[in-house]
Amino acid sequence: MAELRHVPVLCAAVRDVLAPAPGKLFLDLTFGGGGHSAALLEAAPCRVIAADRDPEAVARGAALAARFGGRLSLREGRASAVLASLAEELGPASVDGILLDLGVSSFQLDDPARGFSFRFNGPLDMRMEKTGPSAADLVNHADEAELARILHEYGEERLARRIARAIVARRREAPFTTTEDLAALIRAVAGGRGEAAIDPATRSFQALRIAVNDELGELDRALAAALPLLRPPGRLAVIAFHSLEDRRVKAFMREASGAAPRPSRHEPDRPGAEPAFRLVTRQAIRPDAAECAANPRARSARLRVLERMAAEMPAVPEALLP
Repeated sequence: MAELRHVPVLCAAVRDVLAPAPGKLFLDLTFGGGGHSAALLEAAPCRVIAADRDPEAVARGAALAARFGGRLSLREGRASAVLASLAEELGPASVDGILLDLGVSSFQLDDPARGFSFRFNGPLDMRMEKTGPSAADLVNHADEAELARILHEYGEERLARRIARAIVARRREAPFTTTEDLAALIRAVAGGRGEAAIDPATRSFQALRIAVNDELGELDRALAAALPLLRPPGRLAVIAFHSLEDRRVKAFMREASGAAPRPSRHEPDRPGAEPAFRLVTRQAIRPDAAECAANPRARSARLRVLERMAAEMPAVPEALLP
């Protein structure tokens, strides 16, 4: 198999919005291949604490950590858990920038043994941390209603009920063990690939991956935990790749910045102090045509940025809590 390679998305944009400078401290909580961390460290003599829930990503980062000496340190764990640990270790308002690059890395997608993609036949796994229940466990043991809910809610799959029904019927004969096996069944339910722009299995595989890794729950927890660690004018930068993530990030940042729409235009302005955060850009930052041509996986990326303004951190509104 060819050497696995990961191209960081919106790398220049992340560097520009986080604005590395001497002595600043940044958190890269989705280290992946280390491209974003390297860009920050190369731009200025700053420091980066990088983390990833995938033990393979942390192991790969050892060479990069050695290259930058003591300016890069690596931790293994989910973003929310690492943030909680750092809050105790560093204290509030101690970080100049935080990055969350959501979704799945090219290393994970392109390694058949990880079972994230139906492009290669491999075990039906999808576990980022390589522990806990796998996608095969979910597909072979969840009841039909739960499977349909997952496919509809996390994959926005219009054929969710039909696919769930077919999965349950087929697994009575033999359990699902490989990505190819599951993808073939989904294509059969959908009537084959035909002229469809995307493979019929795409949404279902996304849904199962999100469910296996509790990606949306983890996103909610990480967003809420990130805010108190920022010191003015520190920034939270989040790259999302599909609408389920991006809607959450957009709503969270609008609420934190006081830009969330009122339920009614007749409702009076909300009382209280000025928001402690501001939106750096009203619209998401998107990759340009050159980046999309060089890296097709960048096409769906959206970068949103929130900046801390006030030194005093207000209580996190209930609407922002996971």
